Amino acid sequence: MYFTDRGIEELAARRGEDEVTIEWLAEQLRTFVDLNPEFEVPVERLATWLARLDDDED
Repeated sequence: MYFTDRGIEELAARRGEDEVTIEWLAEQLRTFVDLNPEFEVPVERLATWLARLDDDED
């Protein structure tokens, strides 16, 4: 188990029943980076990975 799994588990436990839009998620990521600029690169990588999930692996 990675250290980040605890945060992911908390997110699922606290917000697992919520329905959110991608726009809402994007806004939360922007706010997080504004408050924590040192995490800009990992957040950018996560956002790019999520955006490209359905791309062909070819």
